[in-house]
Amino acid sequence: MKPMLIAALACAAGALALTTATETMAQGAASMSGFGKGNRRPGGEEKKEQYIPGAKQTEKVFPLDSTWTAVSINGKPFGGADRPSFIIDKQYRARGYGGCNTFAATAFPLKEQHLAVGPLALTKKSCDKSLQAAEQAYFVALRTTAQWDMVGSQLVLKSPNGELKFDRAL
Repeated sequence: MKPMLIAALACAAGALALTTATETMAQGAASMSGFGKGNRRPGGEEKKEQYIPGAKQTEKVFPLDSTWTAVSINGKPFGGADRPSFIIDKQYRARGYGGCNTFAATAFPLKEQHLAVGPLALTKKSCDKSLQAAEQAYFVALRTTAQWDMVGSQLVLKSPNGELKFDRAL
């Protein structure tokens, strides 16, 4: 045989082997995922996985430039008229009020609804001990926040040190 014909036959044989291997792998994957021969409905038709092109879970967008007033920490409501609050602006500067002292920090909303809050710069007013304890718990939970979510109209910040719930301020 001529060398060109041998090369062409070798390429054709390689392509056939590759196609057969790909089909075998696809059939194996389908049977492992439950969409192969063994996944028939009563009546004999095969159950097919629904595919929606371009569909993926929608990422929520953090509400920048909105002021939030604390409602509760770990399910315990904040009392009084001077409830803690904060805002994160478009330059990712967070600032707010803890119930006695004001604070400022950097805060970056990240992918998958994560939130990174930098060290807090605080004023150092003297407050009642119970108010100071509540404020300290608020600051620790805010500083260690790892995730956020919008649940209805409330912003929920979750951290290992507590869950903060906020209402949007008017």
